[in-house]
Amino acid sequence: MSERTVLIVDDEFAIRDMLRMALEMAEYRCLEAENIQQAYTAIVDERPDIILLDWMLPGGSGLELLRRLKREDSFSEIPVIMLTAKTAEDNVIQGLDVGADDYITKPFAPRELIARVRALLRRSGSGADAARMEFNGLVLDGQSRRIFAGDETVDMGPTEFNLLQFFMSHPERAYTRGQLLDRVWGANVYVEERTVDVHIRRLRKALQTTQADYSGLIQTVRGTGYRFSSRKI
Repeated sequence: MSERTVLIVDDEFAIRDMLRMALEMAEYRCLEAENIQQAYTAIVDERPDIILLDWMLPGGSGLELLRRLKREDSFSEIPVIMLTAKTAEDNVIQGLDVGADDYITKPFAPRELIARVRALLRRSGSGADAARMEFNGLVLDGQSRRIFAGDETVDMGPTEFNLLQFFMSHPERAYTRGQLLDRVWGANVYVEERTVDVHIRRLRKALQTTQADYSGLIQTVRGTGYRFSSRKI
């Protein structure tokens, strides 16, 4: 397998240095940036496989860079882990809503971060099921990792794609948030259950296409979690 590239975006040299050493020991290639401008240049020139993005940066917040990346087709599917010292729930949810795939709060253990990087890279396409699935005009192509509604391509992030792929592979069955974390994120990944709700909201929004509104297929099961179904609740 080719070497995967990680872009570390943090204005503190000591943190970048610690992350670089840990990632290089895990056999990742590392790029570094200390502000938004350097980070965007590295993304354009190198197109990293994953980005570790600090919340607070000189010249603008990491959230601003995240918004810009998610607006651009060329970079919108690069997975992003937010590095934040902010522990307030609103800040965490804000980052996830904008498009972050995961977050980790400082201080953190390098081993935990490496585990999250590995899990997110697995989720974002290295071992995707090549099956093509179709439901009422909604088509998921696992090989190209694309979603179609009629002749329209449906844009969504890698985590939302993996959620939809799992749901379409297991219709009519209700899953708890914990089960979805195990099946979609991976049993060894430390992600809070509320993260599932954020990605479900993003998936439903993506499924509101001009061809048809498929968002109702992702049903909330009160007291349990979620299921994929066309039946009335």
